[in-house]
Amino acid sequence: MATKPSLKSVAAAAGVSPSTISNAYHRPDQLSPALRERILDLAAQMGYAGPDPVASSLRSRRTGSIGVLFAQDLTYAFSDPYCTELLTGVAQVATEARTNVLLMPVGPHSVSRTYSRDEELRLVQNVRQAALDGALADGVHESHPVLRVLAERGIPVVSTVDDGGRCVLVDDHDAALRVGAHLRALGHRRVVVVADSMDDGNPVLVSPEAPRLFPYARLRAHGLRAGLGEEADLAVVSAGQNTRESGRRAAETALATSPRPTAVAATTDVLALGVVDALRARGLVPGTDVSVTGFDDILDAAAGGITTVRQPVREKGAVMARMLLDPEVSDTRVTLPTELVVRSSTGPSAH
Repeated sequence: MATKPSLKSVAAAAGVSPSTISNAYHRPDQLSPALRERILDLAAQMGYAGPDPVASSLRSRRTGSIGVLFAQDLTYAFSDPYCTELLTGVAQVATEARTNVLLMPVGPHSVSRTYSRDEELRLVQNVRQAALDGALADGVHESHPVLRVLAERGIPVVSTVDDGGRCVLVDDHDAALRVGAHLRALGHRRVVVVADSMDDGNPVLVSPEAPRLFPYARLRAHGLRAGLGEEADLAVVSAGQNTRESGRRAAETALATSPRPTAVAATTDVLALGVVDALRARGLVPGTDVSVTGFDDILDAAAGGITTVRQPVREKGAVMARMLLDPEVSDTRVTLPTELVVRSSTGPSAH
């Protein structure tokens, strides 16, 4: 049986060093075009397919892959407009860096409950075994055990949560404060916040500090309260996953409060669109009978006339990826700008 060609045997046949063979595949700029073509032609004749990626990663301590962590299931990455924009930004930079992107749902983690050892092992299993050069964490609470595992492995993380490490943020509190001030100027004093959360059950009224709310949702709820003023009557509904159906169901809970709110402020545009669906099903006109606001400014927000906060989601993903992959980037904390966009879904209070 013929011996399988190796990097060393190809190097010997070509009369060059093994590192030159490796450069022909991984760092072509280090060789002249003529030398690289000669090496690749000889390798093809010998039946050599290139350096073993596993062995290469062990030597270089690099895998050529980064993970994107979500506190949701995997379908979220493909169905949520915010998430697809974020991933587009990540993918653009990863492509330039010749780096693979691994989508990794890590599940929600609530600080309000104690997890068994088996539950924690299930939450961190994939990340414990994955070959990664780094990870991007979107909306993952700082107490999530997956972040502890990554730290133990020495894998760098860039987060969308301000947890003291490297992060790329928008000022959720300040942006929501401007939404609250806008509603206050329109005369709204009874407002319900519809917030996405780790809940899977029916929508329920909660405190703005409820651990089940995602970190950014809590910040937005507090910002809304600050913008509305202390005299405003503010309630918060935990809506569950960020889907239009969740927004519709949470709106039913919000509209059932007494007295009925004059405005519903959703922590995402997707939820806001669900709120609008619920209002129209009741024969109510958004912006006239009940005002509605969102957050993100996804494409459907403009079509739906949603007053919202515009954040540069694609840029957020790109900046996170550069912070992880570009050695020339020294920033450890970046805050991106936001803009209040007023549309027809908000108007003067009807009461």
